[in-house]
Amino acid sequence: MKHRQPGPNGAHPDPGEVPGIAPHPSVVPTGSRVLLLNATFEPLAVVTAKRAVVLMLTGKAECVEAGLDGAAFHSESLTLPAPSVMRLSRYVRVPYRRSVPMTRAGVLRRDGRRCAYCSKRADTIDHVVPRSRGGAHTWDNCVAACRTCNSRKADRMIEEIGWTLSVVPRAPDRAAGGILVLAVEPLPSWEPWLGATSAA
Repeated sequence: MKHRQPGPNGAHPDPGEVPGIAPHPSVVPTGSRVLLLNATFEPLAVVTAKRAVVLMLTGKAECVEAGLDGAAFHSESLTLPAPSVMRLSRYVRVPYRRSVPMTRAGVLRRDGRRCAYCSKRADTIDHVVPRSRGGAHTWDNCVAACRTCNSRKADRMIEEIGWTLSVVPRAPDRAAGGILVLAVEPLPSWEPWLGATSAA
């Protein structure tokens, strides 16, 4: 096992930390999130700002979109823009993903936190075909819903009460973007890069 070299003050740097490079404490939190794209611009993962600067310094990635307000990492001789979106220099093969696990938070994010029945802000999910009537707990039978609509619908079919769905529920794309958009709360600057894959 390789041991990390201690820094000038004798302390061991954290994994992924670059000695001499530090985020300006009032501008860039070390835990800031950065969207990492493959060389083909497909979303791969979400990394910390600290990991992002390591990838840039080693030439493994480049900044595609900088963070807001001129946030940057500084050293005595170098200033790097704090990225919001970055891209790998070389293509990385991504293992095939069989399916995206369904969660309540994932359904809410997939539907933009809008009720599938009235389009108001959603805070829960609803089974289109009620489970008491054989409906499955799956992506294509669950939609985001507000508590009012969820309560009014109860265990009835939407046809029985004359309602319609404003969205067609379906499983998100198995590509990284579809998983990422459900696994984390996306930043506004990520939307152009996540939109195509999460809706595919």
